[in-house]
This record gives sequence, C-alpha cells and structure tokens, in this order.
Amino acid sequence: MSVTSKIFRLLSSNILETLDQNRKDPERFQNNWFGNITSHGEKSSFGKEHGIHAGMSYESYAGRVPLRSYDMFESYIERVRRGEQDVLWDTPVAWFAKSSGTSSAKSKFIPVTSESLNTCHYAGMRKMLATYIRNTPSSGIFDGDALTLGGSVTPDELGSGTTKYGDLSAILLSNSPFWVELRRVPDKKTALIADFEEKVVHICRNAHKYNVTNFSGVPSWNLVLMKRILEFTGKTDLHEVWPNLELFMHGGINFEPYRREYRNIISGNMNYMENYNASEGYFAFQDEPGDNSMLLLTDNGIFYEFIPLDKLEKAINGSFTSFKTIGTIRTGINYALVITTNGGLWRYLIGDSIMFTSLKPHKFIITGRTQLYINAFGEELMIHNAEKALSEACRIHDASVSNYTVAPVFMADGNKGYHQWLIEFSAEPYNLAEFTETLDNELRKANSDYDAKRHNNTTMQMLQIVPVKKGVFYKWMLSRGKLGGQNKVPRLSNTRTYVTELLEINNQENE
Repeated sequence: MSVTSKIFRLLSSNILETLDQNRKDPERFQNNWFGNITSHGEKSSFGKEHGIHAGMSYESYAGRVPLRSYDMFESYIERVRRGEQDVLWDTPVAWFAKSSGTSSAKSKFIPVTSESLNTCHYAGMRKMLATYIRNTPSSGIFDGDALTLGGSVTPDELGSGTTKYGDLSAILLSNSPFWVELRRVPDKKTALIADFEEKVVHICRNAHKYNVTNFSGVPSWNLVLMKRILEFTGKTDLHEVWPNLELFMHGGINFEPYRREYRNIISGNMNYMENYNASEGYFAFQDEPGDNSMLLLTDNGIFYEFIPLDKLEKAINGSFTSFKTIGTIRTGINYALVITTNGGLWRYLIGDSIMFTSLKPHKFIITGRTQLYINAFGEELMIHNAEKALSEACRIHDASVSNYTVAPVFMADGNKGYHQWLIEFSAEPYNLAEFTETLDNELRKANSDYDAKRHNNTTMQMLQIVPVKKGVFYKWMLSRGKLGGQNKVPRLSNTRTYVTELLEINNQENE
C-alpha cells in the first residue's frame, strides 16, 4: 500500500464520521453554515447594502436579500473582476470559474474564494473518495495515478493583473496541493494546455507510462480521450493499457447515454460515481453503488433553499416567499435550487431543479434545468442561444421558420454526437447546406461551451437540419391533445422522445 493510501485511509475515519452526522442531522450543519456565511457577509459591500449581519435569523435574511439569477449579480461580479475587494465576500478573490450562462451574457464568471476552494470543492472531493474507500475496502485507487483532463486559465481582461478565469477543473488543478500532484497525471503543465487536441496527443504519447487507477470529469470529453488512447496504443480495452483502472468519477451531464460506450471500452470490474460539482459549488455525490440518487452535502460551505418548481415564476417576481429549507422539504417534489455560498453568492438561483428521493439522509436526483437547455455533451445550449442563432441565420439567408425543436444524437459506434434540428420552414433557404453552416457558426458565437465542443469536431459534429413538411408540428400537437391555449412546442430537449414522434409523423407524410 502506498504512503498516500495509508495517509488517506487514516484521515478518512474523521471525514466519514462527520459525513454520517450530516446524514442524521443536516439541520445542525445548515444552521452552522448560515451563521458562518452571514458573519463574513456583514463585512462586504453587498452585505452592508442588504443588512446582512452575524447572528441574524433566516427569516430576516430572506426578507432583506432578494432571489437573484446570474444577470442580477453581474454588476457586482464585474467589480470583483476589475480587482475591487470586499464586494461580495470579505477575503480576496483572484479566480473566476467561467461557464456558459443562463442570462443574456455569453458566459458567466463565478467568483471562487479560497474558502469555497477548500471547504467546498476540495472538501466535497475528499468526502466522495472517503465514501468510495468505505464502499470498496479492497480498492487500490491511491496506489496508482489519477487522470484528469483539466482545462486552461486566462488572465482576466477586466482585471489589472490580479484576477484570472478558466473552467473549474483548471482552477482546481492550479490550486491543488503538492501532494495531490504526486499521484495525478498528466503533469500540471500538460493538463493546463488550452488546445484540447494538443493535450490529448501529449496524454496519448505518455499513456503507457501511467498507472491510472481512476479518472474524472465530463463523460463526453473523457470518452473522446479514452478512444484516442486506444487508437494510439492499438488496444481494444482500457484495462489492457491500465490493468489497475477501477473508478470513473463523472459529472456535468447525464451519464446514461454514455454508459454503453464506456462498457464497450472498459470490460471487467469498473466502478462509476456521479458527483454534482458545479462552478458555484460542490453539492452532492452518489454515495451508494446501485442508487442513482446523490447525497446532499449540508456541511460543505453552502446554505440551501428550495422553491417548488411550480412556484418559481412567482418567486422570481417576489409574490412567493415561502421558500423551503433543509428541515421543511419533502420527497417527490421538483424544487428549484437556491444557494448562499462562501464564494460570495447570495440567494443565487443556480438554474437546476432537483427532487428528493429520501430524507435523513437527504438524497436527490437532478430533474433538469429551470430553463430550456440541451447539455448532452457539456455544451449547455440555452434557449436564448438557439433563438438568437436561428434568427440571425434566417436573416442572412432570407428564410423564415414556423416551428422547430432540437435534440441530441448521442455518440455511438465510433461516431461523434451532434444536434438534430427539426425545422418547419415557412420560407426555405435557397441553400440548406449553407444555412446549416451559418446556424452552427452563430451558435458557436452565442455560446462558448458549444463552441468548445465543436472546435475541430472534437466532441460534437456539425448540427443536422431535417426540414419537415408543413403541418407536421400541428399534427403532432393535435395527437398529444396540446392544441391552443398555453401549449407550446418544446424547443430544446435532452432526450429524443419529441423528435422521434415528429419524425414518424413526417415520414407518414412522405409516404
């Protein structure tokens, strides 16, 4: 057993003891973190503006601080990006996790404090690994290497040399302690290469030198990497490259569409653990094999509130204020997730919806987003991105659209995934191929995550447009009893249910 294994197993007992208390008494931990976060908040500009202070009650806090989405925080965050301190938090902020936004902005920049790094993101990872070790006593995960793809960091153009931004994985790598780097591959310099293709080539060339026991990240990116490694080494199974491989810790997008692909390239014993580690915080992980729900971490630098999804619109406009906290939620109800964090986010509407499957332990599944989106490959395509791009493509090509819907075509049999657009044109473009290319380019302009996945066709191929006959969407809505009133055609979906039904109707029209 390696020295790292011995040290971690020794430390795990304390981590697991606290985690078990988290399961039994989540209210106590949430109350403690509420007090901790508000005591920091009173020293910030935001806290002074909103009357946040140590010792305040939750009721007072909820009455003084309105619910906010990213666009309502953006002016505060810009001030921090320019180097101003004590705006949202009372300690220096030098890092921002950049990701696709749900506002009108192309990307959102989430402040990452030293507190949120250590007591949220890193703490969540330690808890997940400790749980895995308990569930897998024979594990040799620390006797080998952990492979992470990483991202890249960039000096912030709004700052004065004091702030940087990048994706969360790059920030975590840039700040990881030296002892973690001893068992992580590739080296930090390679992991932080901005060009994905160049980084993959480096990893492939050195894959035979590694003893990888685990890897982590987004399923789509990692699937591309693993297939490239097999091509480079001439192997057909990853266990031929790394015999001690035992765990993939995944998150960011739904794993189910990729499970079959991973089984095709990793035979034998292999474990998979989902975790919910967003730019805004580390919220949960899958703590029991065979149970797809995740354990909410109530002792991790975050105070949670929950809005019944059917009350979300009223909550946003201020006419509904009866938010739920950890002690008042129920199972089987869709909730919009609201967070207050030691990263300086205050009553922040993150955009995800969840449903609890059990209480004490508080476990849940992610049920979707509070806005329309597609996130099959980590592209986070939002409805406003799609609408803007389609409108511009129609303008350029003098076309018009009466109805459309979009769904992913998942990776299979060596083919990369892509988006399939079913469009009912009221005025067709003269050249559909040129229209398709324009639409794809406009989506890349509108959404940085979509652009990254499309770069060099690395994770996604160019979108496909299927023009459907006039009246197809009408007949589909009629068949579902959804004509008139407030019924709308779903524009974006993470499954192929809608497009399959529409294609069947369209095919019948062509017969």
